[in-house]
Amino acid sequence: MYVETIKSKRGNKIYLTTLIRESYRQGGKVKHRTLSNISKLPQNLIDQIKNIIRNKEVCIQGCSQQIQIQESREYGASYAVWCVAKSLGLDDLIYSRREQWRNDAMAMIVGRVVYQGSKLSLTNLYADSALWEIAGHNPGTRPDVDKHCYEVMDRLLKRQESIEKALVQRHIKRGVILLYDITSSYMEGEYENSELVTFGKDRDGKRGHEQIVIGLMTDIEGRPVSIKVFKGNTSDQTTVLGQVQRLCNKFGVREVIFAGDRGMLTPKRISEVNEAGFRTLTALTHPQIMKLLERKVIQIGLFDDKNIAEVYDPEEPGVRYMLCRNPIVMEEERRTRRALIEKTKKGLEKLRRSKRKRKSNELSAEVGKVLGQYKVGKFFFWEVKDGKLWYEVNEGKVKEEEAIDGCYIIRTDVDKRLLDKEEVVAGYKRLMLVERAFRNLKTVSLEIRPVYHHLDRRIEAHVFLCMLAYYVQWHMVERLKPLFEGSEGGKKRRWSWPIIIERLKSIRIEKCLIGDVSVEIKTRPDQEQVQLLRLLRVKL
Repeated sequence: MYVETIKSKRGNKIYLTTLIRESYRQGGKVKHRTLSNISKLPQNLIDQIKNIIRNKEVCIQGCSQQIQIQESREYGASYAVWCVAKSLGLDDLIYSRREQWRNDAMAMIVGRVVYQGSKLSLTNLYADSALWEIAGHNPGTRPDVDKHCYEVMDRLLKRQESIEKALVQRHIKRGVILLYDITSSYMEGEYENSELVTFGKDRDGKRGHEQIVIGLMTDIEGRPVSIKVFKGNTSDQTTVLGQVQRLCNKFGVREVIFAGDRGMLTPKRISEVNEAGFRTLTALTHPQIMKLLERKVIQIGLFDDKNIAEVYDPEEPGVRYMLCRNPIVMEEERRTRRALIEKTKKGLEKLRRSKRKRKSNELSAEVGKVLGQYKVGKFFFWEVKDGKLWYEVNEGKVKEEEAIDGCYIIRTDVDKRLLDKEEVVAGYKRLMLVERAFRNLKTVSLEIRPVYHHLDRRIEAHVFLCMLAYYVQWHMVERLKPLFEGSEGGKKRRWSWPIIIERLKSIRIEKCLIGDVSVEIKTRPDQEQVQLLRLLRVKL
């Protein structure tokens, strides 16, 4: 928006016309339109209107009773997130041509970061946010949810493979670690015709709900590059081969290190990943650790709180084990085990003291229920004879388990020249970055659920949209690191992601009525907002 004075000559006289105008894009071309003719206002008032539009501090003398704020729309957060997304080239990844559907897709991605909620609720924000205006829609015009959201989601889903291929080629290089994990998201409502939504292993602590399973791949820094929706009853390790094949056949990835947790990279899956030309990085399960102890490949004394012991497997050339111990986890495991044993003892003691007459098989069944409740039956000796119970804690077994409390082993088939033992352990620990991504996707930060879609293709498109939103958020958090690192913690903590979004939201566009003249003014950023915009590399 700007003030333009036009000179015109008629005969010997020169006439001045002062207009409030604005520039806009249409079909890739810059156009101009007149908002108001303010030629009849006094010159001092015109000058002050110019200063208002330029965001300069002014005091309009004698007009205080005539100034009214007619409208107020959020601008700062939507514009900042939009600018960051464009600086990452996300708009060109979505589609190379400047078409309206590309802007609408960007609006949904930015809206996921700033507002969350359903696509319908996002279109209903047209009067309270400048988001759709930034996306190229006329101010005050409500976007059509079918045309500008649902149809756009369908087009975006068709572009998913191309977009992910570009992200993988941008961030996944030969020889680097690629992180992979899966989670589930429970669904609400009816999904009779869905091939994705079904009952399965619950990971959300929300029983009685159907769900979908989501697999996410990130680079070593936790930057998302690919996401896939699986049927709700899909197990972790069965997703691995398909993901590796996608990396090889569709994304053209070669010779990377595939990192996954211990339940995912089973021996069979490791073999499949190796056949595809990838190396692996994972942790051993408790039974696998016990087998290594039985084979005398490792000894308990090798586990240390500070130093990492490196052991080669004589039966598997090229396989290395990194032996570590976490003293905090050790104390937690011992405390938890002892608590469960005590609860089991109370349950067994109650049965032992009961005066109710039972047959031996009935009492044995009751004992089995108690032992199964807390899952520590292996630590007990017990016997039922003549309808009476005898039990005792197997202290030898308890001490045997305590010996490996806090111990964990990282397994890799990566050559030592590529990754030393410290880098192997650090690489595995980076799987927590995928877990952090899931927390952001599934909580108030991005709210992947509730899912308001009932068609499988829309569910997949929604999940993909959320991943792209996290891609933008990840880069924003990276740019804001100096802010987080320089702030105090505890009760004095100032900055968090929700606070940053709210601070940016308070940069608004105000439509003011000055006398008979209507002008739009952007609120002037305060010192904190200027700092946020500077770190995000955004200029209003």
